[in-house]
Amino acid sequence: MSDSLPLQGLRMVEFVHVVMGPTCGLVLADLGAEVIKIEPLGGDHTRKLTASGAGFFPAYNRNKKSIAVDLKSERGRELVFKLVGSADALSENFRPGAMDKLGFGYEPLSRLNPRLVYCSLKGFLPGPYDHRAGLDETAQMMGGLAYMTGGRERPLRAGASVIDVMGGMFGAIAILVAISERNRTGRGQYVQSALYESCAFLMGQHMMEGFMTGKPVVPMPERVRAWAVYDTFVTSDGERVFVGIVTDSQWRIFCQAFERPELLDDPELATNPQRVLARPRLLPIVTALFGGMTKAQLMAKCDDLGLPYAPIAKPEDLFADPHLQQSGGFAQLSLANGVTTRIPALPIAMGGRRFGTRLDLPRVGEHNASVLQELGYAASEIDRLAAEGVIANA
Repeated sequence: MSDSLPLQGLRMVEFVHVVMGPTCGLVLADLGAEVIKIEPLGGDHTRKLTASGAGFFPAYNRNKKSIAVDLKSERGRELVFKLVGSADALSENFRPGAMDKLGFGYEPLSRLNPRLVYCSLKGFLPGPYDHRAGLDETAQMMGGLAYMTGGRERPLRAGASVIDVMGGMFGAIAILVAISERNRTGRGQYVQSALYESCAFLMGQHMMEGFMTGKPVVPMPERVRAWAVYDTFVTSDGERVFVGIVTDSQWRIFCQAFERPELLDDPELATNPQRVLARPRLLPIVTALFGGMTKAQLMAKCDDLGLPYAPIAKPEDLFADPHLQQSGGFAQLSLANGVTTRIPALPIAMGGRRFGTRLDLPRVGEHNASVLQELGYAASEIDRLAAEGVIANA
């Protein structure tokens, strides 16, 4: 990777855990910012999660530094204040009021560092709900996403922490915009991002659908497709492939390639809205055509014709995906046990450049010494802070 990165020289301090907060820092860290993670002496509790939470810490904490400090001790607070005084931005996603109780709320820190951009990532933006604890799942349930995904009888959250990640991304956007504004005004500001509002933003298309049609919005498992052929099909070898035919030109290509001129000539199938109405008789024909091919044959045919298609992949299948492998789509990662693996990189390219790993996942307090030395602490003083339990022994 190039030594020069877009956000090189930007310093952010983060008080975060789980997914939303770490995602915000990850976006900035991958793009070159120095992101310093403040952890308790025992480390971020996300490090110890198991089962479905086992991937949270390794997924969202590369390219960061870690200092582990007792925030309840006077000397620990003193060194964090020094660090914040040197920072461009700060992010936090603890429960409402927690940072104020610690003395690290926006007001005192903005007095300490008027140029500081302070980002709070919460369950809700200011309003009647802002006192509530927020989770990705609660946002999906009350924001309509679980209803749209699972249907009326069994609301179902999406299969990834999409709202946590989206909220973190919006937090990163807010930070960068506030820094841009600071370049004009000379002052930082308080910015916020939230789970519930992120989910509501996703629901905008469905809200407008209901408004425009005057009908209640139907959840995904029950809704009439916007396109006549937009389904998952079982192939002759028992595999599944999604295929979409979403334009009239694609319909013409399909009919010609599969030698079904009678479908192309049928006046009741001339337009997509007509084909949607004719799905009961059309879909069995398409299902039979695709079902006579193997998965490999169907995908090769669609690829050759330029029709949208997709195999039904599992997360573990992505490790072997040739596009991700050959396009710079993976970042290298060394886990705490020394095992090296890969993880999807930030999904953007700038000037053809992708962004990978500069710093592996930090050990708890791994950067205590280097960060404190930069703040002016002598080596002997750092050793004394560790001996007194103010910072962790890295």
